[in-house]
Amino acid sequence: MLSQSVVQDLLMAALSTGGDFAEVFVEDRFSTNMQMVGGHVDTAVSGREYGVGIRVISGVFAVYAYTNDFRPERLLAVARQAAQAIRGERRDVTLDLRTAPVVERNGILVLPSSVDKTRKVSFMRRAHEAAQHYDPVISQTTISYQDEEQNVLIANSEGLFTEDRRVRTRLTIEAVASRGSEKQTGFYAPGAHQGIEFYDDLDIEWYAREAARTAKTMINAEWAPSGKMPVILDNEFGGVIFHEACGHGLEATSVARGASVFCDKVGELVASPLVTAVDDGTIPNAWGSLNVDDEGTPTQRNVLIENGVLKGYLIDKLGGKKMGMASTGSGRRQNYKFAPASRMTNTYIDAGTTPPDEIIADTEYALYAKYLGGGSVNTATGDFNFVVREGYIVQNGKIVKPVRGAALIGKGIEVLQRIDKVGTNLAHGQGMCGSISGSLPANVGQPMIRVSELTVGGRKG
Repeated sequence: MLSQSVVQDLLMAALSTGGDFAEVFVEDRFSTNMQMVGGHVDTAVSGREYGVGIRVISGVFAVYAYTNDFRPERLLAVARQAAQAIRGERRDVTLDLRTAPVVERNGILVLPSSVDKTRKVSFMRRAHEAAQHYDPVISQTTISYQDEEQNVLIANSEGLFTEDRRVRTRLTIEAVASRGSEKQTGFYAPGAHQGIEFYDDLDIEWYAREAARTAKTMINAEWAPSGKMPVILDNEFGGVIFHEACGHGLEATSVARGASVFCDKVGELVASPLVTAVDDGTIPNAWGSLNVDDEGTPTQRNVLIENGVLKGYLIDKLGGKKMGMASTGSGRRQNYKFAPASRMTNTYIDAGTTPPDEIIADTEYALYAKYLGGGSVNTATGDFNFVVREGYIVQNGKIVKPVRGAALIGKGIEVLQRIDKVGTNLAHGQGMCGSISGSLPANVGQPMIRVSELTVGGRKG
């Protein structure tokens, strides 16, 4: 990492043409990625990413530059080049960098770098064996393992100087069921902001068998119906609809430029009164958690919607300048090559009061989406299209049969308004979220919910 004196020189150079604010982001990241296909290790790559990003802001105009050349003269040249884009007046600047202690919320016991790759391969092998031997219909497995240790230094012209360490690991399991020329997949990918101790309590075999069970169930299912109908979304990955179709619309990245259906709606009823939605970067060891965001601001629990009423947005420093609001600890970036932007961490619909069994029993007819897959979203309008990875028909209060090939089509804010049941079984799933500042670890979550009406795409009428 850089010394405080070098960082101070960089900030002074960045402000030399009259900028209002300057920031230095230093990253030193170590990572391992391995993949096992059909029980054989296919790839195993370890690497290091090391670089510095320098940002200058004048009003609401921002310039960002980066380099992986750590020679002081080169760093100063990059800072001066960034400053040249600012056409302000030179002014005397006095910096007083103060070390800001970080509150550690994500205790790490065993660093990935201290563990031999043989042990990491054993995690993948356990997953492969459990999924492959679940049933003869399982024709292929793909297991991926990843870990990373990211050390960051963040300093700015407001006097901040802080350092943080982020350690994450994840195991991705995919099982394929085949019958003739047709294939169906099951998927699970548990992960955490944690060291290798994460695997001590992780039931790898359960996750692998669950992926295989999904694939087997769907290969034997009939085609899903189509039309407008009630839809029950189960917990955990059901939260991807809120994340994608609503969460991005609550980020300053969209709100500050007027490209969100939630603009100017704070204090208004935007969802069912049963809905409370939260983004919480402080959950200990959760996949999307951080001690401080990538601008050095401590993360916090941000209530976005409370009992249906919009309470606020997710805000980074630049977004806050544009909106006249304070940062909510939501400035994030993939690495030093990206300027930070407002992003989600662990985003979820909070638990309600209705047991899941009662939601099913109280439903005359619906599509029950146990697991969701990928999809597409227009973040400006909230229009979405999501694949149902594992689905069922509910009839007369009972789950009667599995169906495949279903897609959910709708608008995020309308889904929020049509939620008429919220379960008690809140759970989180792990994913990667892509946006303007790169791809980032993020949790999605919710309890089981019921949407009174949603368009379902399927092959049957």
